[in-house]
Amino acid sequence: MKPIGLRARVSAAFALGALILSACVSLVSYESTRNTLFGERERAAVRATYYDAAVVNAGITGADPNILEVLRALDTGSDRYVLVYLDGQWHSRSADPAADIAVPQGLQEMTAGGEPGAQRIRRDGGPALIVGIPLVGGAVFYEIFSMGELQRTLQTLALVLTAVAIMVAAAGAAVGWYVTRHALHPLTAVAEAARGIAGGDLTTRLDPDTEPDLAPLSAAFNDMADQLSRRLERDRRFAADVSHELRSPLQTLEAAASVLHKRRDTLDDRSAAAISLVTAEIARFQALVNDLLELARSDRPAHREQVDVPELAQRVCRSRNLPADLVEVTADAPQWWHVDRRRVEQALGNLIDNANRYGGGPVTVRVGAGYLEVDDEGPGVAEKNRVTIFDRFVRGPAANFRGGTDGTGLGLAIVAGHAAAHGGDASVSERPGGGARFRFTLPGFETS
Repeated sequence: MKPIGLRARVSAAFALGALILSACVSLVSYESTRNTLFGERERAAVRATYYDAAVVNAGITGADPNILEVLRALDTGSDRYVLVYLDGQWHSRSADPAADIAVPQGLQEMTAGGEPGAQRIRRDGGPALIVGIPLVGGAVFYEIFSMGELQRTLQTLALVLTAVAIMVAAAGAAVGWYVTRHALHPLTAVAEAARGIAGGDLTTRLDPDTEPDLAPLSAAFNDMADQLSRRLERDRRFAADVSHELRSPLQTLEAAASVLHKRRDTLDDRSAAAISLVTAEIARFQALVNDLLELARSDRPAHREQVDVPELAQRVCRSRNLPADLVEVTADAPQWWHVDRRRVEQALGNLIDNANRYGGGPVTVRVGAGYLEVDDEGPGVAEKNRVTIFDRFVRGPAANFRGGTDGTGLGLAIVAGHAAAHGGDASVSERPGGGARFRFTLPGFETS
């Protein structure tokens, strides 16, 4: 499972914090508003009930009172319902015999004892408030107030507060995303600088003044880059110096071995075989030293000039006894490229030599817009080896399988180094129909 990134975690924390805060504020606001509205509604209901109870009390004081007429004279509207309990009977404006069911037993006992009271109840599926007022002669007046409209108002308020909480949470997530984006911007610069160094640009540095809080990190990064650059430069100089110092004694050995090799016919078979072996190993050693010296120089900037690359590719093929028509030029490939002639020629030659040694020979040398390709008909390169094969002193499985000892394991590393000097890279893929396809890219090349 892919781990959640820092930006996502911070944004989620902002959103959760905003949601909790807004939920608490909304809950407190809702409860406060609810209590206030219910309190005001109950006080208004009590005042109205006392007023109506006074009217009813005056109407039933006389002899043979008409309770139904008294109740109908009250201005109660559609959201209020009145009851009178008199002489063991319930009276209402509709003379509903089952009306006493709406009055809780506890409230009836309280009013029967001469104390007024109020209680919240459920009536017709909605909230209601019933207020009871004792009257003269043991009568009790009850008035029921519907709270349905108040409930709908509170439901609307709850929906509004919920929507506000959700919007506040979304706004918190947006703020968290914005804050982390700007807070992590210096780290993005560090990542870009690290990628630049990994890509071969050892001049990449961070500016400590850009973000004062990250000045120690910038200083440490720059110091690391300086030390890495110095170490690589020391290694490059060491390889160059060693290779250069070995050239003179190797040339002497090569000359001496050449003299002995010419006279091997005068020697016995064992001595002649030893001379041939020494000559071959000296030649291989000479090639290794030359490749090491070339690798040491590959870190230098490319010396660009106008080069007829299609003609250069044909010349490289002819120098290796290959037909010039092996070169295929794509329709979008220009003739003149602004590149380093020596590096491109050597890189292409190394790819062709690699195909001759381990790939059964090249079948196509392709010149495209900003790239060169060499196709062979060998066993190809396994996907797991397609990156490491360009490392130094790495020999592919084909070389080991063929038992070849003429290669140095540096040819493809030199190709990668020359590609990097031009700002490109070297890669290998499977050729359609079998074999390997090696590509040498020159991105951003200039043409005339």
